[in-house]
Amino acid sequence: MAEPGLPPGTGKPVELTSLSQSEARRIALAAQGFDRARSRRPVTRRHVAAVIRRLGLIQLDFVNVLVPSHYLVPFSRLGPYDRALLDDLTYRRRECTEQWAHEASIIPMETWPLLRHRMARYRVRPWGFEKFLDQHADYVRWVLDEVRTRGPLAADSLKQPDGRPRRISAYVPKRDAMAGWLGTVPRVVLETLFGRGTLAVTERGSSLARMYDLAERVIPREHSGREVGREEAERALLVQAARAHGVGTAQDLADYYRMSARDARPRLAELVESGELREVRVERWRELALLHAEAKVPRTVEARALLSPFDPVVWFRPRTARLFGFHYRLEIFVPAEKRLWGYYVLPFLLGDRMAGRVDLKADRQDRRLLVLAAYAERGCDKAEVAEALAAEVRTMATWLGLDEVLVGRKGDLAKALAAAIAG
Repeated sequence: MAEPGLPPGTGKPVELTSLSQSEARRIALAAQGFDRARSRRPVTRRHVAAVIRRLGLIQLDFVNVLVPSHYLVPFSRLGPYDRALLDDLTYRRRECTEQWAHEASIIPMETWPLLRHRMARYRVRPWGFEKFLDQHADYVRWVLDEVRTRGPLAADSLKQPDGRPRRISAYVPKRDAMAGWLGTVPRVVLETLFGRGTLAVTERGSSLARMYDLAERVIPREHSGREVGREEAERALLVQAARAHGVGTAQDLADYYRMSARDARPRLAELVESGELREVRVERWRELALLHAEAKVPRTVEARALLSPFDPVVWFRPRTARLFGFHYRLEIFVPAEKRLWGYYVLPFLLGDRMAGRVDLKADRQDRRLLVLAAYAERGCDKAEVAEALAAEVRTMATWLGLDEVLVGRKGDLAKALAAAIAG
């Protein structure tokens, strides 16, 4: 094999036609920004913006057991930073915006026109609510007029159609999981107009509710006025997915922006033909892999990071298992007695491997970070993992404004971690 790479933080384009598992992991982690040490200087808005553009998107999730996931993703790469920087980029400076991308996501503003073809065929959620919207087209027009006249609005500031129930459950015969999240008729109408690209999110209110305004008043003209054909847009999204993966299968790349593999494969073939992607074999992968033309393989990766359950490194579970031998699922919706690991469990990345997992909770009232359970992965040195994890947990506690780390007894790493924290 050719020279595998250069020291951390550097590297050269990969020239291999086959890759070992270790090389594939290092390529993937370098693509995600884990090949470089965190800066000792204060993190600036520019650093946060660079993370978003490197990743292409950050999935939104507001579960606040620890901290909303979209704030955790930059922390994993940059270390402690002012979370207001992410809000500033998205809602005030308008360098980023919200849109459906992987799931509900923060995307660079320049990505918005690449998703327009999907907005044009946005499917109303919850399923079956299209009938109501068709029957009450005058109400939909009224909502849009209210936004146009009054400016940014939240769903709570709008009435429901006259004489009709406000809750969605009155209209949806088979309950969709989205029904509980969306809740009301005004919310679904606003979300539909947002999903179709007519409205955009301009702010999050004090309750974190979306504030909607006309897209033309939120998305700069250079982006809102840019027309991109579907095939061109799909190629651009897949190139970004490949850049963020470094190396991945067709299904890996398609999932990044929630494309079907069937739609993605012709575009991927075109990208291979153009030289933007290369086909390679990866040790023990059944499928041929696709390598971004600019992917680099560092000699080593010396990461130390707690990862959100919605971090791009782990969000496509088949890839996580294939790359790291790490089988992971979020157990929030699993009954407590059936959970294997815990409620809000974060993978712990050490070097280029998943070395453990911890169930974390921020006890804001008593200013404590609770480690409810801690586990080491098979084959890892528990003492080494405990020391590294202790340092990262302490860093996280400080970032969240918590004064103390309290480690429970659950898990085979708990005792060693408690000792490392105490030391």
